[in-house]
Amino acid sequence: MRAAVAALVVFAGALASSHAARAADSAVAHAIVPARSHASFTVTHLLVQHVSGNVPVVAGRVVFASETATVPTSVEATLDPRRISTGNRDRDDDLQGPDWFDTAHFATWTFATTAIVPTATGFTMMGQLTVHGVARPVTLEVVAVHAAPHAHYRATGTLDRHGFGMHVTPFDPAIGGELALELDVELE
Repeated sequence: MRAAVAALVVFAGALASSHAARAADSAVAHAIVPARSHASFTVTHLLVQHVSGNVPVVAGRVVFASETATVPTSVEATLDPRRISTGNRDRDDDLQGPDWFDTAHFATWTFATTAIVPTATGFTMMGQLTVHGVARPVTLEVVAVHAAPHAHYRATGTLDRHGFGMHVTPFDPAIGGELALELDVELE
C-alpha cells in the first residue's frame, strides 16, 4: 500500500510539473514599443499652477499566459529621466540635477509588477517603481485602449514624490507631494 501511495505521489508531482512546464511554454512576451510609449506626470507648482511632463519609456516587456489572454502575468519597463520634458529646458535641467532626480547617478527608472488583478474595466497592476535608487510600491489602474495586434494600454495612478529619497529644497513646500501619473504603452 505504501508503495502505491508513493507511486501516486510521484505521478501527481510529475503531472503537476509537466502542466507547469506547458503553461510556461505557452506564455507570450511582447516588447514595449518605445517610440509609441511614454509616462507623463502632473504636479502642483507654486501651490496653484500645474506642471506636466513626459518621461520616455525606453524598454520593457509584457508577458501574457497565452496569445489570447487579455490580462498580463507580468510587466517590466525602463524609463529614461535624462530625457524628461516639461516644456521648459531650465526646469528640465533642474529636475535632472542632484536636488531632484540626480540623473548623473540614477540614469534609469524601472518598474516591475508584483501582482496583477483583473477588474471589470481592465486590471490593477501593483509593482515596485525605482526612482533615484529607491524602490517604492505603486498601484496603477490599467485599461486597454486598443486590442492586438499592437495592443495599447493606458495606466493611471498617483505617487508621493517624498518617498524616493530626493533632497528637500527651499522650494519644496511650494511643490505638491503627490504626482498624478499616466502611462501610454504600445506592444509589438
